Amino acid sequence: MRASLRVEVVLALAGRQDRVRLELAEGATVSDALAASGLAGQGAAVGIGGKVVPASRRLRDGERVELLRPLAQDPREARRQRARRRRTRV
Repeated sequence: MRASLRVEVVLALAGRQDRVRLELAEGATVSDALAASGLAGQGAAVGIGGKVVPASRRLRDGERVELLRPLAQDPREARRQRARRRRTRV
């Protein structure tokens, strides 16, 4: 019997979330999961548990592969703009 592992590939977009559950052969990589999911190429980076990982990383049973979107704006700049708007309201 061939060993397998179950993983989930997730892409979260504004207003929708695509989730694909997969059963892959033991030793499969992040790249294998992306190819099998059909979601490859839709995210800027790939992560597991909120941390960016290389496509060559081997997967473990039960992991969730996340396609990470690029940031719409630099978080520091967004904070500056919010602070400026608050100052002008006073």
